[in-house]
Amino acid sequence: MSENWEKVLVTPVFHRAELAKFLLAEHEIEAVVLNKKDSNYVVFGSCEVYVPTKDAILARIILDNEISIG
Repeated sequence: MSENWEKVLVTPVFHRAELAKFLLAEHEIEAVVLNKKDSNYVVFGSCEVYVPTKDAILARIILDNEISIG
């Protein structure tokens, strides 16, 4: 990702990353999911959620306060 984006969540479960993206969108924070899972062996790798650097602190607070995202 570019230097204007910051990672706010890493999870091995793709749907948790998508849920975090949806949750952040509800708070008008743009988010991108980067799927780093191995295409042959889906048990390897993780998904990362990135937000613009200016929104990173607020995004972490929102995600930390949500149950079942972590």
